[in-house]
Amino acid sequence: MGKAIKDQLGRVIEREDAPQPAVILVRPQLGENIGAACRGMLNFGLTELRLVAPRDGWPNPAADAMAAGAVELIENAKLFDTVEAAVADLSYVLAATARRRELEIPVVGTTVVGREMRSKVEQGVGILFGPEKAGLTNADVVLADAILTYPVNPAFQSLNLAQAVNVFAFIWAQSEFMSDAVKPDMGAGVPDYFEGVRSDVAPREDLTRLFNHMEEELDNAGFFFPAAKKHLMLQNIRAPLTRAQMSEQEVRTFRGIIKALAKGRGNARGG
Repeated sequence: MGKAIKDQLGRVIEREDAPQPAVILVRPQLGENIGAACRGMLNFGLTELRLVAPRDGWPNPAADAMAAGAVELIENAKLFDTVEAAVADLSYVLAATARRRELEIPVVGTTVVGREMRSKVEQGVGILFGPEKAGLTNADVVLADAILTYPVNPAFQSLNLAQAVNVFAFIWAQSEFMSDAVKPDMGAGVPDYFEGVRSDVAPREDLTRLFNHMEEELDNAGFFFPAAKKHLMLQNIRAPLTRAQMSEQEVRTFRGIIKALAKGRGNARGG
């Protein structure tokens, strides 16, 4: 395992005491899928894996090989004989499955499930994933408080076990940065550690200089023809660039592009 992976894993394991959902794989069949599920979990900070009666026994070398840098999740996995035992210490349990119309169990959507679980996580929460071939049985599902169903294509509902775990892990991680009071937008859910690499949105003063620079060079190139349509053409240029919420760096890059194009025409004025 590389040093970078070890350091990252160490930071995640240090937070093991922070409440988080238990990912419970019920009668999983392939060790490769267990390993791949661990990789997805660790990518999004989940470390508690519970296994119920894995078909090929446990431990499973195939899981180790597929887990790559997430092998410590496999080494710390808890093994249970029954679903009842696996959920015994949990107060809120979800079953990841298609909706069962014959069971009177509420269905929770992907847009709210993360916040719902976070509101209950201090009391112990978990999510059940069924075996690859047939999924969870009704006997498994009735042990859950609610069903989580992904909005997959109804004509092709064929998520691999590890893929299903990965989707949930992403939903859980994203919910940390969302709240009921915040309307989702393009920046919602972005971790704080990305803040240092994002430029601020350029002030209008910089945009105005960019527009003036661009329009001057377009004028020199004879772009505005016929002259009677120049005003409308200017609006059509400014509007999309304004909506783009360009960063300071992006504005500087555009100014550099304009200067290079002008230089190529033998018109090397600055803007």
